Amino acid sequence: MKYMVLMYADPAATEAMTAEQRAEVFRRHEALHQDLADTGEMLNGAGLAFPRDTATLRWAGEGSVAADGPLTDATEQLTAYYVIECASPERARAVAEQVLDFHVVAVEVRPIHDWFGMGDTP
Repeated sequence: MKYMVLMYADPAATEAMTAEQRAEVFRRHEALHQDLADTGEMLNGAGLAFPRDTATLRWAGEGSVAADGPLTDATEQLTAYYVIECASPERARAVAEQVLDFHVVAVEVRPIHDWFGMGDTP
């Protein structure tokens, strides 16, 4: 089963991180990427730009309305994601637990019910 691991952090806290803290976060993610690549579970992933660089489009009757900024005004914002393929929901949650720290303060693990461009069709 494929899962999306959605990582949330406070962008202000991210900007305030020291060089040492950034290096630690990078080291931890690189190690996890390698572990997941070795097991064949990592399909893809990315870090996202700051929410201030986001545009949100909403359906408004006959067209769309665009606004600068993220969908919600929450303190924690979506900052990165992995798409992984695991044998069980428990394994996907175990992977997600590895990214929780002082920086990534919340993680959603969401099954993917259909996909394209990631190998076998559902």
